Amino acid sequence: MTQGVLEAASARAARDQLRAEGLTPTAVAAAAVRADSLAHAKLPAPLVTLTTRQLATLVQSGMPLDQALAAVAEQADDARAANIVVALRMQLASGESLQAALARFPRTFSPLYRGLVGAGAETGRLADVLARLADYLEAREALRQKIVLALIYPAIVTIIAFAVIAVLLTYVVPQVVSVYQQSRQTLPWLTQALIATSAFFRATGPLWLVLGVVAAAAFYAANRNAAFRGRWHAALLRLPVAGKLARSLDSARFASTLAILVGSGAPLLRSLDAASEVVKMLPLRHAASAATALVREGVTLSRALKEQGEFPPVLIHLVANGESSGRLGSMLQRAAEELERDAERRLAWLAALLQPLLIVVMGAIVLVLVLAVMLPIVSMNQLIR
Repeated sequence: MTQGVLEAASARAARDQLRAEGLTPTAVAAAAVRADSLAHAKLPAPLVTLTTRQLATLVQSGMPLDQALAAVAEQADDARAANIVVALRMQLASGESLQAALARFPRTFSPLYRGLVGAGAETGRLADVLARLADYLEAREALRQKIVLALIYPAIVTIIAFAVIAVLLTYVVPQVVSVYQQSRQTLPWLTQALIATSAFFRATGPLWLVLGVVAAAAFYAANRNAAFRGRWHAALLRLPVAGKLARSLDSARFASTLAILVGSGAPLLRSLDAASEVVKMLPLRHAASAATALVREGVTLSRALKEQGEFPPVLIHLVANGESSGRLGSMLQRAAEELERDAERRLAWLAALLQPLLIVVMGAIVLVLVLAVMLPIVSMNQLIR
């Protein structure tokens, strides 16, 4: 059984077209209805980025939006992406705006995405906005992949190390140490400590698992509270390495979003409101909102950002240069690039620090285990001599 989308004037015409192709239609329904069934669909970020790039390329070439959407749907390898693009096209054909059509898929297209596309359509610069939006999404995806690649090795090493240590303490060590206990000799204090530790974890192992799950669930529930999340984010930003990395990432996200909005012709206050929403860390988001209030009162953007004391100096200096030269959009984009490079450097430094630190810690733990097992053997040899 084959399912798909077919363009036709009516259901009867669609059936006739299918029969002409040697197919027997069993059910034909209007594609416009599919938008409701796809409302909760969520496309992966790389797929949204690819679809946006394809659409931007076609619109920039002068192809009408309707034809560009049809071409993107035809080229899509993923059925979900094809269905969503077809649904967008059908909504446009029914008279909806592109922004309203995108709003039917809130899990796939974020408010920022919809707002940028709407601003581009209103100002007649949809092709440029789509191209810049595709650049923005590609940069975000590339940075996310770098973060994952930098942290995946330490994460895997940590998980494997803890699993090995758990197996040693709960299974291997008791088997080996039982031989020493049968000899009725006085065991070294390190061996006795290891035996006590092994017995403790064997007796309370399930309890630790339950406590871990409960702690994770409690943190997840508490993190939904804005006050708790604000304190947690503030504590994270105060950390010497991770805090500066998070600050650079959020500031880069804020600057690049603001650059796209300002470059698309959106008013500065509206751009600041939208850019503040993409900031993840609550202290920085509150600072961006406070800066927006100051700009609304007539203060320059660079001074408003500086008074908050939360944003990196490079962002403030480049914004000031952009305001004085009339090139705020390009200076914001440059600031975003500088902050992303700074984040990449800090990420590489953090990964380079974590890897040898993990090796040293795990080596020390293994050394203690080996000494605890070997010391009784050394004592027995000395007694024999």
